Amino acid sequence: MQGDRLKVKVDAERTLRSRSLTDLALARVWNDRLTLLAISIIALLTLASIAAPLITGILGVDPNTTDASGSKFLPIFSEGHILGTDNLGRYHLARLLYAGQVSLFIGFMSAFLALAIGVSLGILTGYYGGFIDDLVNWIITTLNSVPGLVLLIVITSVFSPDAKSLILVIVFLTWTVTTRLVRGETLAIRSREYIVSAKAIGASDLRVMLVHILPNVFSLTIVTLARNIGIVILIESALSYLGLGVQPPTATWGNMLSKSREFLAQPHLVILPGVLISTVVLCLYIIGDGLRDAFDPTAQDNV
Repeated sequence: MQGDRLKVKVDAERTLRSRSLTDLALARVWNDRLTLLAISIIALLTLASIAAPLITGILGVDPNTTDASGSKFLPIFSEGHILGTDNLGRYHLARLLYAGQVSLFIGFMSAFLALAIGVSLGILTGYYGGFIDDLVNWIITTLNSVPGLVLLIVITSVFSPDAKSLILVIVFLTWTVTTRLVRGETLAIRSREYIVSAKAIGASDLRVMLVHILPNVFSLTIVTLARNIGIVILIESALSYLGLGVQPPTATWGNMLSKSREFLAQPHLVILPGVLISTVVLCLYIIGDGLRDAFDPTAQDNV
């Protein structure tokens, strides 16, 4: 009976401490105007991409309707064409919105899946050690022994992936970084007093990992997630530039930028996809830095 009360008390204190740190981090983010601006831009672009069918329906345009006879290469703010048209007379605004759906879907989904795998394996290997740790470290060392970009180019050139299979390829090559980070953090905290106390009063390994270890690596994982989304979008753009990414007619910001190389005399075809890619990646890095500072327990501020 006394052991149960002690267990409840430890969990309650742990929950209160976690909430306090979370509240402090949210307050810091709320006072960080640059991070809030970056979050707002990402949210706006994401919502615009999700609402692409609604927006194009209101405007009465279609991303795949061609009109190469007289409406190709129209400049920005042409009558009835807000962002001009491409070489086939397709509405550039509609193409950018639908391309955003694919590029952001690849970025967010790849980063989330890599994070889920990395956090799970990182906590398991750091907590248990032994054979599991050795096996996962051997796999990571084997994968990292080959340059990631070279391996990515080889895989994509062989399989010519669509968006979903490209996500799987990117996840296969990017989970290792998160695993190593989380493993190191787990090794550092698995012998701390509150972990030992929780195990002493009968907490299962699963409970220790979920209730006591996972919250302590949350700040690390959320910062890693923000940065990884930007990295994945850059990877997709680089592969598209090499002709190995998602293939037309499916539009992504990367293959739109790659295709625009043939039409450098039409600056809107080059500038707009490039600006969107650069803006998203920059905002994600700003968000990552802001979250890192917000969750820093040693930071001194007045929030």
